[in-house]
Amino acid sequence: MIGVAGAGAFGTALAIALAQAGREVVLWARSPDQVAAMARTRRNSRYLGDVVLPDSVRVTSQVTDLAFTDTVLVAVPMQNLRGFLGVHGSQIGHVPLLSCCKGVDLGTLEGPTGVIRRACPGSIAGILTGPSFAADIARGLPTALTLGCDAPEAEWLQSLLSTPTLRLYRTDDITGAELGGALKNVVAIAAGIVIGAGLGDSARAALMTRGFAEMVRMATALGARAETLGGLSGLGDLVLTCTSPQSRNFRFGHALGQGLTFDPAVTVEGVATARAAVGLGRQHGIDLPVTSAVADIIVGKSSLTQAISNLLSRPLKQE
Repeated sequence: MIGVAGAGAFGTALAIALAQAGREVVLWARSPDQVAAMARTRRNSRYLGDVVLPDSVRVTSQVTDLAFTDTVLVAVPMQNLRGFLGVHGSQIGHVPLLSCCKGVDLGTLEGPTGVIRRACPGSIAGILTGPSFAADIARGLPTALTLGCDAPEAEWLQSLLSTPTLRLYRTDDITGAELGGALKNVVAIAAGIVIGAGLGDSARAALMTRGFAEMVRMATALGARAETLGGLSGLGDLVLTCTSPQSRNFRFGHALGQGLTFDPAVTVEGVATARAAVGLGRQHGIDLPVTSAVADIIVGKSSLTQAISNLLSRPLKQE
């Protein structure tokens, strides 16, 4: 039995995909009202429209129900992960906990597995990441993800969570998997800004390339392997989120580029990650011009025009 903590779009989509492959799934949502509605309609209409929850998905608002599962996929927003585990970690900390969020905690500057290990030291900590949109997973469209886990149980978890339409590749380079998924969101915001401001596809391609170089520079400085960033959790996810309006980070950047406001109710992981990554870069002496520009624009420290000018006026150098 598989537990999923968090009934947003991604958590619900994973529950649906796993259940369609014959797994029994317990899906936890914080709101009893949401649980009651999902149990009654067998849908999570707010996030996934008319996609039906299979009968083998049991919805609950009791975290204790997750304690009897073989593993828990923690699908809460990155900046809520520490608080969630602080409250509920003692109830689920004895089973493998796989984060499904992408980012860096603003308070501790840790990735998801660092937060899990700190809150639940007795648990196997891992991350499920890579190029994926919840709607595609829920509809059964082919998707490949990276399972970052360095425990002996990684191969078993890979088999447990793979389905005919959801293919998992595993890596023991957790740092690379985490930072690829986190930093690409910042680059996706920048790509959205470029397109929203009307700077063109050539500029977006340049931005993606230099952003990817920045991702590799940051990750390897923190101990990751460069080849991990060239895989699904890095380059694959970067391409997806920088080129599709389904990406919330891209849409957020697009709105910034057009000078429009963005719905504050929509979680945009790259916003906090940009600020946290700047802190990490400063801490380790890493040059992060794209990330810094995005962070400055978000907090109002720099205008779009100033940020573009600063990037274009950087000293010429070898690629």
